[in-house]
Amino acid sequence: MATKLSENTELAMPIRNLIGLVTAATVGTWAYFSLVERLNSIDNKIILIEASVTPNTEFRIQFPRGTLGLTASDQEQNLLIEHLSGQFEKLQEQADSGKLPHDQQQALTISFLTKRIVNIERQLEEFRNGKNSGN
Repeated sequence: MATKLSENTELAMPIRNLIGLVTAATVGTWAYFSLVERLNSIDNKIILIEASVTPNTEFRIQFPRGTLGLTASDQEQNLLIEHLSGQFEKLQEQADSGKLPHDQQQALTISFLTKRIVNIERQLEEFRNGKNSGN
């Protein structure tokens, strides 16, 4: 019993079965393309994450070693530290030699007071000598 198929062959099928087959094919196609779109979306996210993680990993490894060089703010900070270090050394030298402005002011005050005391002692001695010679 060989059945010959041709363009005139008829197929008898209930309409609800035909609608079920078309619906199943449509849902299957929609599900397939939804999964493909979701996979593409996840793949793109992974590519973007890898693009940001790789430079971060390189920075994390190379920066402490000093192989990346310095940023502009690091360079500015180093210059300021060097400048402050020079000023500190000058102040240290002035402090060691007693040439700080505060030290100089104290030296002038001491010199002035010493001269005043010497002058007062001289006047007191003259007063005692003058009073004793007048008696």
